[in-house]
Amino acid sequence: MAVLDANMTAQLQQLLGNLREPIVLRASLDGSDKSKQTEELLKEIEALHDKVSYERSDDNERRPSFEIARAGTDVGVHFAGLPMGHEFTSLVLALLQVGGHPVKISDEQAQQIRDIEGTFHFETYMSLTCQNCPDVVQALNAMSVLNPNIHHIAIEGGAFQDEIEARDIKAVPTVYLNGEVFGQGRMTVEDFISKLDTGADAKAAAKLSEKEPFGVLVIGGGPAGVAAAIYTARKGIRTGLVAERIGGQVLDTNAIENFISMPYTEGPKLAAALEAHLHEYEIDVMKAQKVASITDEDGLKEVVTETGAELRAKQVIIATGARWRRMGVPGEEEYRNKGVTFCPHCDGPLFKGKSVAVIGGGNSGVEAAIDLAGVVGHVTVVEFLDTMRADDVLQRKLKSLPNVDIILSAATSEVVGDGKGVTGLTYTDRETNESKSIDVEGVFVQIGLLPNTEFLHGVVDLNERKEIVISDRGATSDPAIFAAGDVTTEPYKQIVVAEGSGATAALGAFDASIRG
Repeated sequence: MAVLDANMTAQLQQLLGNLREPIVLRASLDGSDKSKQTEELLKEIEALHDKVSYERSDDNERRPSFEIARAGTDVGVHFAGLPMGHEFTSLVLALLQVGGHPVKISDEQAQQIRDIEGTFHFETYMSLTCQNCPDVVQALNAMSVLNPNIHHIAIEGGAFQDEIEARDIKAVPTVYLNGEVFGQGRMTVEDFISKLDTGADAKAAAKLSEKEPFGVLVIGGGPAGVAAAIYTARKGIRTGLVAERIGGQVLDTNAIENFISMPYTEGPKLAAALEAHLHEYEIDVMKAQKVASITDEDGLKEVVTETGAELRAKQVIIATGARWRRMGVPGEEEYRNKGVTFCPHCDGPLFKGKSVAVIGGGNSGVEAAIDLAGVVGHVTVVEFLDTMRADDVLQRKLKSLPNVDIILSAATSEVVGDGKGVTGLTYTDRETNESKSIDVEGVFVQIGLLPNTEFLHGVVDLNERKEIVISDRGATSDPAIFAAGDVTTEPYKQIVVAEGSGATAALGAFDASIRG
């Protein structure tokens, strides 16, 4: 049976027309069904273009696995398992890049990668349902194409469960370098360059500090920040955008079904569309930068990043969004990425057949529990209040599932573990004040968001929730600073609302500038 459907086959055949150099697909296989599927996939790809050839090498211990190699060179990338699902794009990009199609990064970054000295063997453990994994896989694949001293293999955790267990991996993506844990979670090319080239941050900061003052500098790359930057750029204002990543929390969102005009999309797709729209305008986008402070300097706002870059602007729009709220109980930090996690889509497959808890009975918690119930052995939803807060349609779906329990009026008190991973959870029954416990191997925390405003104390007024207080025009207590999105007192934390909030802040800033 074909691995690629007709639509995927047609798209891939068209894309392979961009190959400039011949590539060889070298497989290491055994008699398993996964190996048979892998071989079928590679043969299907081979049949699509005369620059692609397939052969069995069986020289890799991991089976099934395969290398995509540029013929006659040492340029190549490796996959272990079947890179479908979210990783199919990683496979396509690897085929094209190994085949000589240019890697889509700046010339400066490409040269930085080529100049990195040393030998690096990276292993990335990923799951096919993980939204964050493709960024890591694609970044390391691109780097291995540009620098033959950088080697990378992407390992599908579901196909190599024995390695997941042996290395006690409970969160993806998890990256190993030369056999030691290098990092976990979403990482970009900029992040890898920063870690491998110790002088990269200082060089980048110095270059950013040379920039002329902006008319408006937007801080944050989520829907609110992107909307604000586009609106100010359209007004002809010299606009900069500084952010850790483009997309913000959207990147960690799986299904999006309430974005008006778009019945269904996924977070990474929307984030990619946001970035593409940004580049339609003359906006100076500065990624992998986290802001540390805002001060006044010679009539301008000076924005300093954690890397030491100093940026100046007449006006600033803050759209730094929010992050997952922590429980703040013993064991939570100790077992983070060792059973405590915040992404059911990314890490759910690592708990196949096991018992897990979901903390929180709102929409995000119930949606997480529903998704997990199809993967894990058993789900227990733990809700602090005496009633669920999720939409009725979600509650009905949850209660229809046979492997789900719901505990109400429960205050989580501790995450319990054995030093290696989570083994249980204790909570206080708020009606009886009794301490109780459940045996689980995973804890998925879904209890809301915290605004990213730590760098703003004393800069603008914040409310008791540490949100930026704004007017109906996005104005803050500082006349040169506006704000938008989830970081503000805007009551509804929704993507579509954040975009509108970003546009409002941009128009408010423009209005203020022309009124003097």
